[in-house]
Amino acid sequence: MKRTHTCCELADKDINKKVALAGWCSTRRDHGGVIFIDLRDRYGITQIVFDPSHDMQSHKTAETLRREDVVIVEGHVRKRPKGMENERLVTGNVEVLVDKVLGINRSETPPIEIDDRIEASEEMRLKYRYLDLRKPKMQKQLIFRHHLASAIREYLNEHGFIEIETPMLIKTTPEGARDYLVPSRLHPGKFYSLPQSPQIYKQILMIAGFDKYYQLARCLRDEDLRADRQPEHTQLDLEMSFVDAEDIFHLTEGLIKEVFRKLLNRDIKTPFRRIDYNDAMEKYCTDKPDIRFGMECCTVTETVKNSEFKVFLDVIKKGGIVKALNAENCGEKLSRNQIDELIEFAKQNGAQGLAWMKVGKNKALESNIVKFFPENEQKKLIEKTNAKMGDLLLFAADNSKIVNDVLSKIRLKLASSLNLIKEVDFGFCFVTDFPMFEWNEDEQKWDFGHNPFTMPKEECWEYLEKEPSKVVSYQYDFVMNGSELFSGSVRNNIPELQMRTFKVTGMSEAETKDKFGFLLEAYKYGAPRHAGFGLGFDRLAALMQGIHDIREVIAFPKNKAAENPMDGSPNEASEKQLQELHIKLDFVKDTRNVVLDRIIDALNKEKIEYEVLEHKPVFTSKEAAEVRGTKPEQGCKALICKTEEGFIQAVVSGAKELDIEKLQKLTLFKKIELANAKEVRKVTGCNIGSVPPFGNLFGLKAYFDKSVVQNDIVAFNAGTHAKSIKMKAKDLVKVVNPVMGEFGK
Repeated sequence: MKRTHTCCELADKDINKKVALAGWCSTRRDHGGVIFIDLRDRYGITQIVFDPSHDMQSHKTAETLRREDVVIVEGHVRKRPKGMENERLVTGNVEVLVDKVLGINRSETPPIEIDDRIEASEEMRLKYRYLDLRKPKMQKQLIFRHHLASAIREYLNEHGFIEIETPMLIKTTPEGARDYLVPSRLHPGKFYSLPQSPQIYKQILMIAGFDKYYQLARCLRDEDLRADRQPEHTQLDLEMSFVDAEDIFHLTEGLIKEVFRKLLNRDIKTPFRRIDYNDAMEKYCTDKPDIRFGMECCTVTETVKNSEFKVFLDVIKKGGIVKALNAENCGEKLSRNQIDELIEFAKQNGAQGLAWMKVGKNKALESNIVKFFPENEQKKLIEKTNAKMGDLLLFAADNSKIVNDVLSKIRLKLASSLNLIKEVDFGFCFVTDFPMFEWNEDEQKWDFGHNPFTMPKEECWEYLEKEPSKVVSYQYDFVMNGSELFSGSVRNNIPELQMRTFKVTGMSEAETKDKFGFLLEAYKYGAPRHAGFGLGFDRLAALMQGIHDIREVIAFPKNKAAENPMDGSPNEASEKQLQELHIKLDFVKDTRNVVLDRIIDALNKEKIEYEVLEHKPVFTSKEAAEVRGTKPEQGCKALICKTEEGFIQAVVSGAKELDIEKLQKLTLFKKIELANAKEVRKVTGCNIGSVPPFGNLFGLKAYFDKSVVQNDIVAFNAGTHAKSIKMKAKDLVKVVNPVMGEFGK
């Protein structure tokens, strides 16, 4: 008999029915000879009963069943005895008395528990993903993802959109991240690129006359990972013709309203807020603001320039800015120790410090720096920040990038620590009017701020060649709970204007035609005005469920090192495959320090200053200090440690040793020991003693002893014993984001 019901279907109406169930043995209980097993499938759980007085053979079989054995049984539905019902189960009023066992497939003892209440390490969860996916929580999350995709398709289909697939093997185009390249066997020395997005192809579809297009597209980007990034992700890719930005906004509002109604039974209020980019940066210090709470910021440079506070005045003289965050009602809520913790947090994130003032009775400012501000300046500060009695003003002074970065993080930190955000709250907004270009200080040139195919606003065309900083674009972002859900724009459909924008970035006409010639050629034959976006589908599926790591809604994600521990990818290709693709690895193996490359990429991305030192191989802290010209305490001793849940990285000053007992108290792991040379090599790709203090690049949680950041400048081996990096300690902390503690001796 085939399965007649799932493990979530049976109810009182099925009593006395003959049924067949199949699933995994979740729990097994023996009560006085009668065996009860919770049978589990992806739909739910049904209790099955093996009674020797009813059928001795099936009972004998049940005595051998263990957790995660797959079993198929036949039996009759009966009412559970009074008082034995289980209200937590949909099937809790009934059970199946087993007549016969139709099939068994035995399981070994699982390396991880199939139980939502027991959390395995990330390494174990990804290695045994097929077991992790059996957990009800994971199945619920992926089923939610399926329903979300269905709801999106239904909505767009009803609004006249056509789902069209675009190629996976394309021509490489610059879109912000590295491309994954695929060598062509038929065309030696040439490569396809895997798409970072279907951007150009969907614009071609608009020119082709498909005025409403969408697809749930796979996008691949070779970039460093974090919670909301994966090397391959899914986006809702959408484009419309004969529209402007407001049409896109209205469509988005309707779509979000519909999927929240269908999946969460929530009525989302529309329209969503429209926030100008400059306003977002001024009030929230970020272009992806979380608008679910207040605590807004404002620039007070002009207000404080007449004060006598030297810290502010020195920054202003150097062309920096001063901004204040109004931490509403925090004047009494936060103790001096908590304020000091915020100051330390600001330093760890690149600031020189953090000044503060409390608004006391009669709107009088209270702080040890108030004496440097005349009474008139204090009144102006209170007026500018809209402060009231009981508020706490937090000031950051530096260049605009550091100030905005630090205050935006402090704002979110305060919201979290003060429980200002409820899990059920959702905040949506559109951020509009982005600058078209941004200045690249390193290369002394203008770069596109976002999508290069964005239309500059008509009133800004005259500034393209003369003052690119004044050019505002039809670029827009859609933000949910402080996370960017999509970035989109009205596209530039005028070939001559598109060429002008490329020239601003220094791209020659020949280079432009080589990279985008087929799109520019298509524009010549009547291109409609069009606009669209690429919405992070994984991110939406996660945020709607209150999840902040998109790996929890992806069936087979990669770890933070872009590896899949389950299938072992990426792996080495066979010699035959390499020959067929005309690829030789000798040069790569002999000359490339992959770890150093990844460190440099991470530092360059954050625009952090560093120095690479080449020297003779060094194997002790003393030797390293001598060849680097530093003190031993400035060295970073990066150690890989093994715990019961996997590997972590512990970093101490070169003048100290690791105190494992103190590290255990900090981390709460039951057992910590140093990894051996083979394990270090496997986890990091480095030989023991050459590992850099960048645990995040290896997918490891990093712990820094306080001795590391007591230095202004630090130095460390960078994946080899013959190369080191020297940089500021605060910048190292900023990039790695470690847990700070005291475990050196």
